[in-house]
Amino acid sequence: MSDEFSVESVYAELLGRAPENKMEPRLAPLFRAMDVLGEPNKAFPIIHITGTNGKTSTARMIEAGLRAHGLSTGRYTSPHLSKVTERVSIDGEPVPDATFVRIWDEIRPYLEIVDTELVADNQPKLTYFECLTILGFAVFADQPVDVAVIEVGLGGITDATNVGDGQVSVITPISLDHTDLLGDTTEDIAYEKAGIIKPGGFLVSAAQPVDAAQVLLEKAREVDVPFRFEGVEFGVESRSVAVGGQVVTIQGLAGRYEDLLLPLHGAHQAENAAVAVAALEAFFGGGEKELDAEVLKEAFGTVTSPGRLEVVRTAPTVVVDAAHNPDGIRVTAEAIQEAFTFSKLVVVVGVLREKDAEEILKTLKESLGGLAEEFCFTQSNSARAVPAADLAELAVDLGFGEENVHIAEKLDDAIEWAVERAESNDDLAGGVLVTGSITVVAEARILLGKASA
Repeated sequence: MSDEFSVESVYAELLGRAPENKMEPRLAPLFRAMDVLGEPNKAFPIIHITGTNGKTSTARMIEAGLRAHGLSTGRYTSPHLSKVTERVSIDGEPVPDATFVRIWDEIRPYLEIVDTELVADNQPKLTYFECLTILGFAVFADQPVDVAVIEVGLGGITDATNVGDGQVSVITPISLDHTDLLGDTTEDIAYEKAGIIKPGGFLVSAAQPVDAAQVLLEKAREVDVPFRFEGVEFGVESRSVAVGGQVVTIQGLAGRYEDLLLPLHGAHQAENAAVAVAALEAFFGGGEKELDAEVLKEAFGTVTSPGRLEVVRTAPTVVVDAAHNPDGIRVTAEAIQEAFTFSKLVVVVGVLREKDAEEILKTLKESLGGLAEEFCFTQSNSARAVPAADLAELAVDLGFGEENVHIAEKLDDAIEWAVERAESNDDLAGGVLVTGSITVVAEARILLGKASA
């Protein structure tokens, strides 16, 4: 039996559990699992990351910085783009198939103990995300890694990852998403996110809406940890567009780092980089010790963020971006207009049911303006995908203009149509953007030959 098949069979087993969008707001079963496994959650220091947008990109930047300093790293992020092992990365690479399968086989009997106890207590068994989180901790403890960068799945307080205590808690920009589960205001959402701020830690936060910042500040004071906010103690001093990305100068907590080449597009990625620098300074020296600028340059030069303003094809240029809420769409639109010289943009859009499709479409139309006239509405293979025709109908109701709206239920047909439309521009400066959900971007990457992430 090949490892590939084994990973697939483990994944099938995981998928048989309650799905990712049915995360349980509970932590007791996770602590119980950690207990029976010998507390892998305490085997290594943790940098814990939450926020609405930018978590995975920031996690990858922090990981690159740790690795450049000679540390071995674990990185736990979600969701994956092409293969489940991407979620549990060791030293920047998805965990080897054989390790993934071996550790799963080792922990499965212990998870069955927890499941049995839960059923006896009339509670749902461990969910897909809970099991993957436990597996991630177990893989990192087995390695063992020097430090783990762990991204929250949803919220904070009762997220499965919160069995780990962050030596540094990082909070990326908070905006409205998952409002059905987390609350209708950025203040409510911040209460959830603040759950990862623990005694003995250190809070590093991106610039936040005032109500959210207040919540984070109060939580940091309550548990008596230092707190540093972008725009107050650190931030992006300057940035300029460069080939394949941008050059940024960052004022950190302890040092000023000039002319760092960041091979990612958009002001939001520069801000993620500033947050990553502050997190690294907090981790290595409590925010009081300057990082080695050359080591930081080397680290940032290696950063990738698959599925985030990623060019997956040229002639015409096809960009995929996993933005799936209004704020994410807005920063994507700004970055596209800054980083690319498209004379025309054809947009392929697919959205999942639990997202605010109306606001996503409104934001797309407003923020891309005249650059994007033609839209192709499609759907991923996810059972949660909004039917393409429903999205198109909503777009027409929002004033997109029927002549500008095309429907292609299958993503490969949508991409083919969009590429043809982009190529119809005589100046050869047409482009395609595929966005609206991570599932659409994941499938588009595979269709366009980007098998791994």
